[in-house]
Amino acid sequence: MSVYYLDASALVKRYADESGSDWVRQITAPSSGHALLLAEVTLAEVAAALAAKARMPQGLSIEQRDQVLSRFLQDCDEVFLLLALDRSVVDQAVELTQRHHLRGYDSIQLATCLVARQPLEEELLPLPIFVASDHDLLAAARTEGLVTCDPVNPEETETPGMLPQ
Repeated sequence: MSVYYLDASALVKRYADESGSDWVRQITAPSSGHALLLAEVTLAEVAAALAAKARMPQGLSIEQRDQVLSRFLQDCDEVFLLLALDRSVVDQAVELTQRHHLRGYDSIQLATCLVARQPLEEELLPLPIFVASDHDLLAAARTEGLVTCDPVNPEETETPGMLPQ
């Protein structure tokens, strides 16, 4: 069993066909036995991404969007472990924006994973693999000591200290 922390840029691939969707669906399948961590803010980010896909020409129909959004919200109740946003996460996110080239929600995503990592580390449990499809976010996560994976190229999982390929 592995522990995966999924950013919205990766998780949306479970619900909409994109490059990397097959890999995300494989690791998030209930039969995989993996622990799947999400920041609560991911609900809004994925919902917004699905709405944007419905506004695109030849994108999702409104019916498809509603069906996929419903499935996602059900999975949030049944499949994923949602991590709350609290002041310690926000404070860490603020600090991350000063050290890395990150947008606001990306700093929240990274801070949430870093806060979640601490008790796992203390209990000598498997540490989360940070999964995203944003190069700046992945670079920041590696700098902060996380193992990272881009679902578009999962064979290139990178550990802290590795240079991007």
